[in-house]
Amino acid sequence: SLTEDSPHEIPVARALIENIERTSGSQLSTLNPQLSFDPYSYQRRASDTLAIAGIGNSGQRIKLGGAELIRVVVKKANFDKIAHKIEKLGDYKPEIIYENAGIVEIDPRDETAIAKLNAERSPRFVTVSDDVDLAVIPAFRLLAGKLHSRHPILLKDVLSRGEEMLDTGYSMLDKEIQHPVSSIQHQPDFLTRLLSASTNIGSLLCDGIGDAILAQGEEAPGQALRLSYNILQAAGSRIFKTDYVACPSCGRTLFNLQTTTAKIKAATSHLKGVKIAIMGCIVNGPGEMADADFGYVGGAPGKVNLYVGKTAVKFNIPEVEAVDRLKDLIREHGKWVEPVPRRAAFEPTS
Repeated sequence: SLTEDSPHEIPVARALIENIERTSGSQLSTLNPQLSFDPYSYQRRASDTLAIAGIGNSGQRIKLGGAELIRVVVKKANFDKIAHKIEKLGDYKPEIIYENAGIVEIDPRDETAIAKLNAERSPRFVTVSDDVDLAVIPAFRLLAGKLHSRHPILLKDVLSRGEEMLDTGYSMLDKEIQHPVSSIQHQPDFLTRLLSASTNIGSLLCDGIGDAILAQGEEAPGQALRLSYNILQAAGSRIFKTDYVACPSCGRTLFNLQTTTAKIKAATSHLKGVKIAIMGCIVNGPGEMADADFGYVGGAPGKVNLYVGKTAVKFNIPEVEAVDRLKDLIREHGKWVEPVPRRAAFEPTS
């Protein structure tokens, strides 16, 4: 998070470096395939649409591939652990059971198997076999480079599970970390799984590869679902909650970025699919808002300008009124909904 005090970011940065060092050898030892994507511009791989057996009523089908949402897959063993509370999972529901989806597992170096799949006229749902001795990112890049684009691809966070993960023991990171340094030091296992899943699946999604994802390195089914959806959100592949963009703050910042961000999140975190930018000044702020729907930008000491997209529409609002005025602006543009009472909210943790 760019809005955190720097000391809180150090343990995560160190863990990220350790994760890269741990996996870089296997990444480099794999011959780079001919890329099936342009690394300098994003375009999702153009697969065909498939209707796969969904979760729920018998006969229900769920679409994936093409322009459909990137789906979240679970193994049956994990689904069975949460089936009794499926209706309480809210936005974190699993969508496809791996064993029911007719998924073709393949070693992307197997030219015969690749040729056989490419000869099929109908699209197949394909993934890399768990037992291949390849690192995740080059394995799926190789698959995408050789497999005909009509076949949708299921991404996995880990392959050869025992080798990829340093420790298969389970520990869970609390939803809200009050003391990031001590929490990370006492929960390295989850952090390892978090970084592995985020870097592997996230990198491939940013390459435009992937029509569904499976986080199998995290054993706790609820935590794996939460991780899956948050990776999709962070990669911009599937927005299921409010998205925030904040500047890292500098000498030009005209308000306390941390406390202001917390206030805005408290007021708007229930707005699914809305993207809000929080920028400290008007010098670089508007240019850094990317594709945000609304912007909260420091205009002068104690004053805030509000934006719709990259257009300033409200000027010099007193800071004490600015969050409420932002809510009014969201209402004016038809994107406000009243929050659900807190007691009804649910987020899986196990």
